[in-house]
Order: sequence, then C-alpha cells, then structure tokens
Amino acid sequence: MSGNNRKLFDNLVSRTKIYLVIIFILLAIVSYLQPIMIIPSIIVYVLILIYTYFANNKRKSEISEQLQDLTLTVDSAAKSSLINAPFPLVILETDGNIVWKSSKFITEFANIDINNYINDLTMDIKDEIERNKEKKIKSLERDLEINKKRYKIHAEFVKTKKSERKKVAEYMLILYFIDETEKYELKKENENKKTCVGIIMVDNYEEVMQRIDAEQKTQLMAKVESSIYDWVNETNGILLKEDRDTYVYIFEQRNLEQIKENKFAILDTIKDIVRKDKIQLTLSIAISNEGETDKEVYKSATAAMDVILGRGGDQAVIREDGKYQFFGGKAEEVEKRTKVKARIVAHALEELMSECEKVVIMGHKNPDIDAMGAALGIYRMATCLNKEAYILTNNESASIKEFLDNIQEDYKDVFVNNETVLSKVDSETLLVVVDTHKTSYVEQPELLNKTNKIVIIDHHRRSADFIDQSILTFQEVYASSASELVTEIIQYTQTEIELKTIEAESLYAGIMMDTKNFTFKTGVRTFEAAAYLRRCGVDIIKVKKWFQSDLESYNKIAEIVKKSEIIYETIAISSYDVIEKDTGLICAKAADELLTIGNITASFVLGTSENKICISGRSIGDINVQVILEKLGGGGHITLAGAQLENKTIEEAKQELIEKINEYFAEKE
Repeated sequence: MSGNNRKLFDNLVSRTKIYLVIIFILLAIVSYLQPIMIIPSIIVYVLILIYTYFANNKRKSEISEQLQDLTLTVDSAAKSSLINAPFPLVILETDGNIVWKSSKFITEFANIDINNYINDLTMDIKDEIERNKEKKIKSLERDLEINKKRYKIHAEFVKTKKSERKKVAEYMLILYFIDETEKYELKKENENKKTCVGIIMVDNYEEVMQRIDAEQKTQLMAKVESSIYDWVNETNGILLKEDRDTYVYIFEQRNLEQIKENKFAILDTIKDIVRKDKIQLTLSIAISNEGETDKEVYKSATAAMDVILGRGGDQAVIREDGKYQFFGGKAEEVEKRTKVKARIVAHALEELMSECEKVVIMGHKNPDIDAMGAALGIYRMATCLNKEAYILTNNESASIKEFLDNIQEDYKDVFVNNETVLSKVDSETLLVVVDTHKTSYVEQPELLNKTNKIVIIDHHRRSADFIDQSILTFQEVYASSASELVTEIIQYTQTEIELKTIEAESLYAGIMMDTKNFTFKTGVRTFEAAAYLRRCGVDIIKVKKWFQSDLESYNKIAEIVKKSEIIYETIAISSYDVIEKDTGLICAKAADELLTIGNITASFVLGTSENKICISGRSIGDINVQVILEKLGGGGHITLAGAQLENKTIEEAKQELIEKINEYFAEKE
C-alpha cells in the first residue's frame, strides 16, 4: 500500500476506535442500570466488533482501488499532455541526440532540417552551463528564428535515474518551442510606428539672403523648399516650417532605414540647385528617435543639430541607441562674415572669470603649439582680471619641448602637472579647455568632474564624445586654429589685455602651424588675427625657427616619403616603424611633406607609439581626411585629421585605413 493510502486508512481506523469506545461505555451504563441487559449487551457489542472488522477491510480495499485509479488517471493525463502538447517539445541528451519528439514538434518542423538548429542550440546551452557551474542552472531561455518564425526556447534539465544511481551529473534536456511570432510582429509594428523627429536647417541663410536680390530670394527658396518637400514625401513624413531657415520633419521609425540607404541624397540635391546660381547654400539635418515622449525626441534631435553645426554643417546625423551616425560633410567649412559671436563670447568669458576664484587652462593630450598658444592667451586674460591662473602641461610633447624650455623661467609657477592641478581645482574654479572638445582627449579628464564651470574654445568639428557639461562653448569650425579664436576674444574684451611678446608669438605660431604657413583653412579673419598679433610685437623669424627640424628628423621624414605607396592615383600612404617619443610629430611632418609632391591630394602616415598606432592625415581639400579617419575613431578637419588605434600592428592598421578609404570613395559614388 502506498504512503498516501496508508495514511488515509489509518485515519479511518482511528475514527472507528473512538466510536467503539463510545458504544462500549453506553452499553456498560445500560448493563449497570439494568443487570438483565448484561448478556444482550455483550452479544450486541461482539456483533458490532465483527461488523466493524469486515466493514473496515472492505472500505480499505475500496479506498486503495480508488486511489490507484486516480493515480493512473493523473499519470495518463500527464503523459497525454506531454505527447499532445499544443507547442513543439523535444527531449534530448546533452550531446544533441534526440530521445523523443512530441507530435506537434514533428508536424511543426516536418519540412525543415531542424537538426542543425538543435545542435547549435545544444552547444550554446552546454557552454552556458560550463560558464555558470557554480550557479547550478536548472533552466535557460533562448530566442531562435526558424523558417521566418520566432520561437522562445525554454530549456529544462532533468537528472536521469542512471545519473542518480551513479551520482554523476548526467542530464536529459527538455526543449519547449513557444511560438512568439505574433508577439514579435506586434512589437516590431509598435516600434515601426514610433515617432522620429528631424530638424532641417538651411546653412548660411542670412548671409545668402543679403547677397541676392528680392526676386532671386523667392525663386531660390521656392526651389529649396520644393526639393525638401519632395524628399520628405518619399518617407510619408510631415514637414513643418519652424522658422525662415528651419524645418521640423516628423515620420515613422519604419522609414528610417530607407533614409539611411539613400544617404541623405537631399544634401547633394540642394547643392546642385544652388550651384547653378553660384551660391553656396547647404543643409544640416539632425534626426533622432531617442526619448519616451515626442517632446524628448524633439530635444534629442535639437542636441544632435548642435553636434552637426559644431562640425561645420552641410551634413546629416542620426542619433539612435545613444550613438551618432554621420552622413555627408564633404564640403569645406564656410567662414562666417560676422564677429558678433566672438564679441558675445569675450564678454561672457570675462564675466565668468570675474565671478571665479581661480582659472585653470587645459589642452589636449600631447599638446601642440596651437594648444599652448591658446592657453597662454587665456592665461594673460585671467591675470589682467587679477585672477590666479594655471596651465596644465606635463612636458611630454616633443613638438613643444623646446618652446617650453625657452619660457619655463618666466612661467615656472604657471605650468603645473597632473598631480598639482588636482589640488588647485574645486567647484569654484573656472576650467577653460582649449583646442579640443572631446572628453577622452583632454589632458586630465578627472578635472571635468571637479567643477561645473567649464568653458570650451575649439576649432575642430564636433564629435559624439563632446564635453556636454560646459556652460560656455566657442566652437567655430571655420577658424584656422584655437589660437585664432583666442586672439579674437582678446580683442573684444572690455578690459584691455596687454599680451607679452612671447604670448603673442605663441598665438601667432599656433595659427601658423595649423594653417601650414597660411596655406590651408586660411580666411580673412585668420589674417586679421595675425595682423593684430604682429602689432603686438611678434618676431616672425623667431617663430619660424620653432618649426625648423634638425637634420636627423629631416632624414627620418625623407625616408618615410621615400617608401610611400600611392592608391587611387593621388593618395599617398606611408609608415614609420620606429617607436620613439616624438613619433606623432614625425608622422605629422611627413604627411605635410607628402602634400608638396605633385599630383598628391591626400596623405596618410602611420607611426608606432607604445601600444597604439597613430595616423596623421593631410589633404589639399579634394579629399576629406576627417571623414575617413572618423571611421577609425579619430577626427579633425577636412584637410587635417588624426586617429589612434590600439592593440594593432602597423600592417593591420594600414589595411584597416585602406578599407575606410575604399568605403569613403564607395559612398561618394
């Protein structure tokens, strides 16, 4: 008899005994009161005992039979449910050998070679078990697509009797295939209906409108708007005019892939329209799908537009899953004709300096003369406002070592290293970042979290890794250098700033270096800034000597130029295998030197520096080296850019660079 049967029968016997005791007591009382009833009472009680005995045995038999029937019925139902389960079910050994399949499994995958899916799934599950031995996983879930259907695979592990006897971890694997295709399709449809918001802005609208007559204005904007509306209609979107030069574009998520595939053809369409009239008019487009509400999505698109404008316009960006994807940006930045922003920034920076206690100026890692010139200009502005100011530098950059050695005596208390600067920065300190806007590229990233008062002065195209907690940003990609921007700020401050000769020379050197002796990215305002510095007493010959190379360095550059190879007929690629402190400087100079060769429109030089490969890219403007090196995590300008690759050999980095160059030309087709 089973344990449950025995328990039920014991309960029955216990109740019967109680009844017998009660009957015995009653008969005893009757016999006591009526002695004549003693014999009949004994006979009756004996008969009751006999009846109880036979009745209990019969009841015991009936209960046992009922429980047995019930058990068999439950087992049968369980087996029936397993065999006729409404979803596919399979039992297999952990080596992938199938032991049993449900009828639904057989019919569901009758025309599919399911073994490959089962084997891959089994291997994946075994790997998961191996990685999590200590957790003793009893079940797992996986998503799997089979024949255009989506399944949620629920895997359960059952120890075999054999394993229990031998006390070894041998399992049978039960896989439940739950069809979630409809749920997936509904989820996908819901995602496809999600609102995407785009902002379309006409670059240089005000300046273009000032240069053309009233009739031409109407015709031009009619053509531009018609083209934008045609492009929007391709994705069934809605276009709302927010301002004279700004439009809001609303569409569904399902059309986002189509926009990516077309690579924002509208950018070239607009340029083709205005090119006929010899007018330089371009578009900037920012699209985002990030945010829980439509308002949040719009704010995200606005932030993305700030990134695009910071990169010079004439391009598009899609912000999705916290990442930026850029399109276009193949044209040179257009120099702004107004200095209003420089004057506003100068006054705002002056106000911020007046409110703070200390000013700390920081450039990028391995600072160059442009970063140091801009830093010295901001330092002089702070001291003229009677503020305590410091410049962070670790004297590691070979390109400015000689310069720093020459001025160290006069500025020995101004230049501080990483350890010293951390003790000087607090919440009331104004931190001015020059010649970079990237969080990962500043000389000491920890300083960004020690104060809320951060100012950025930079001339590079904005990247996704920008410092977003700044309270004042002067980022103008049309400018030749950070030194040019600082020179403009100094000219427009309300307090008169008197630059020392060495400070003016360092600013002039910064402009001179980034323009390659006033050849590249040189606008009217570049010469105006240089003229101002010249009036401050710049010794041009002295500055020129800072850029001279020694014979040993020149021989290294000549060797790099000698072994360069040409691809696409006009692009030179070379490398420098020697690991030394000034590898980056040598590569940059070699890239510049390659551009002096006829028919070379772009150059790339790779160098080995500790655990990374540095790449210097240069161009005369026909090829956008910034777009190419941005694909490798770098950045810069159309004519000057750089990148760094970690944990790669120089040959691997070279092949990756060539792949990105191929992608660049494929996108232009």
